[in-house]
Amino acid sequence: MSYLQAEKKKRMMFGEDGDAVMRLIAINVIIFVILKFIEIVFQLTPNADVSLFKTNVLDWVGLPANLNTFITRPWVLLSHMIAHYSLWQLLGNMLFLWAFGFLLQDLVGNKHIVPLYFYGGLAGAVLFIASANLLPRFAAEINSFSYLGASASVMAIAIAATVTAPDYRVFPMINGGIPLWVITLIYVIIDFAGLASSAFPHHLAHLGGAAMGYVYIKQIQNGKDPGEWMHRLYNWFTHLFDPKEKPARKTIKKEVFYNTKGQQPFSKKPNVTQQRVDDILDKISQQGYQSLTQEEKDILKKAADNET
Repeated sequence: MSYLQAEKKKRMMFGEDGDAVMRLIAINVIIFVILKFIEIVFQLTPNADVSLFKTNVLDWVGLPANLNTFITRPWVLLSHMIAHYSLWQLLGNMLFLWAFGFLLQDLVGNKHIVPLYFYGGLAGAVLFIASANLLPRFAAEINSFSYLGASASVMAIAIAATVTAPDYRVFPMINGGIPLWVITLIYVIIDFAGLASSAFPHHLAHLGGAAMGYVYIKQIQNGKDPGEWMHRLYNWFTHLFDPKEKPARKTIKKEVFYNTKGQQPFSKKPNVTQQRVDDILDKISQQGYQSLTQEEKDILKKAADNET
């Protein structure tokens, strides 16, 4: 497989390794299908009360505003981020996750998508519970409030992508393209308008996700990695049952050529192999193009030249 073909394949495969955006979309869709299937079962059961679906299923995956209920169901802190009940809410969230997520993945690398998704959902959960409990208007109806969906997480990814590349242009056929910050601003304003409704805690949660997206990307730009502990925990768990296994050590082979035309007597030139190019493409997928060394950039350039 040639260099250009390999690159296209890596971008087109749905379930490719390192594609956190598509994996998150797949998880959200699968959970939605499971919930709808269970609801259909409730509806088809003779003499069944359909309202039991909410109390026996949705309430056990959604985030309750009541702190006493939340304490007894701590797993909902995670489950509410990947569960949707409304089809239109699912489609909207997954569309924005796909659009902003792929852009952010190319800019800062694949490894930041899941941590940012989690932090955004966590910030949204905190603001949702706080507003529902502290504001008198909603405290009186606290038992009726619950929160489902990935809106806060998606908002965090959207803001992070916009802060990273605000001048990136979409829809280039429209007068040269619309800056990304304009699209995001419209997105935030529409969501902000929902604050003047009975769903105030929900929309405040979305803005909490937006604030987390800004803070997270600023941490990355300052050289910090807020999601590093997640990757260490994941690696520890995946290697829990094979502690004797040692990670494979990659070696870089170099060829040395002697030059007698006034240049340095020894110059090291990398050996461009398909395996080497694939390794570099995997590194770009995981950490972004800016993580490459000058030598790796030269290898990609030489491989591209060989294709032409």
